[in-house]
Amino acid sequence: MDDEFSAELQNKTKKLKKKAKKQKKESKIAVQNAEQDANEPESVDSASAPVFPPTFSVSEIKNKQRRHLMFMRLKQEKRREKLSLKKKRRKEREALGDEAPPKPVPKTIENQRVYDETTVDPEDEEVAFDEGTDEFSAYFNRLTNPKVLITTSDRPRGRTVRFCQQLATIIPDSHVYYRRGLALKRIIPQCIARGFTYLIVINEDRKVPNGLVLCHLPDGPTAHFKVSSVRLRKEMKRRGKDPTKHTPEVILNNFTTRLGHSIGRMFAALFPHDPEFVGRQVATFHNQRDFIFFRFHRYIFKNEKRVGIQELGPRFTLKLRSLQKGTFDSKFGEYEWVHKRHEMDTSRRKFHL
Repeated sequence: MDDEFSAELQNKTKKLKKKAKKQKKESKIAVQNAEQDANEPESVDSASAPVFPPTFSVSEIKNKQRRHLMFMRLKQEKRREKLSLKKKRRKEREALGDEAPPKPVPKTIENQRVYDETTVDPEDEEVAFDEGTDEFSAYFNRLTNPKVLITTSDRPRGRTVRFCQQLATIIPDSHVYYRRGLALKRIIPQCIARGFTYLIVINEDRKVPNGLVLCHLPDGPTAHFKVSSVRLRKEMKRRGKDPTKHTPEVILNNFTTRLGHSIGRMFAALFPHDPEFVGRQVATFHNQRDFIFFRFHRYIFKNEKRVGIQELGPRFTLKLRSLQKGTFDSKFGEYEWVHKRHEMDTSRRKFHL
């Protein structure tokens, strides 16, 4: 019995060895074919390229190496077809000249956005009336000048403190004060008595800034943002020198809905009315897919026609969590808008700002 079992075991091992040699030989041939295809020039006509059947599926190949190589060859074939089609279209456009049809606009999430009924029309009389009577009308009518107080959560770490100090160099007439354990309900009356028009609170978690409360004084509203991707000036490569004390320009991009319009007016009211163009500094709030990207740049005039920009920092990203009427009141406050992820984020093409 032992002799029969050992003989059967030897036969099985021989079969396995033969099968392994066969697979190794097939993979070696596939590698050589792939190397030959890679060394061929890309200008080869698509007719000479390997043609795969329409029902061909790479996942049906059992050998891992051969499956990978066949997948690479399939990608090369698709790339050749795409390049040949691109060259054909370019030749047709050159031949037609001015009569050529316009270039097709690629589909993106932004231009496929779900229509929002609250989108603001600049010529709407109702919107103009609301802007003339809202909480920011005194600023836009040049009756008040912004004065900002920047503070932190209790016992801030060094990174949060440096972030506040760098924000103070961007926003003119802003002052940084330590919290010292005071509640915001006690801080707000003191700010109003001292003539502050804004209160900014930077919250942190695990030594990293992760939240921002923006409270417009004296009547609100109050916005709460999530903060992410904070990069301080020393952490940025190829940044410019520290900003000067000139009042920067403010650019607001893509705040199209009524909610986005209110948030944009909140950001605009942080800065004085008349920018000093001598400083060549610009603060940008760019909204894209409800993420607000903040960048601080300086213009560099290379000659009469060419203009470059140099980032000064810091940079960070904001995500609106809630908008509350009036000043900060976490217990009895009336919320105008609250982000509810499971109810609102039902589609990737639906945005609120």
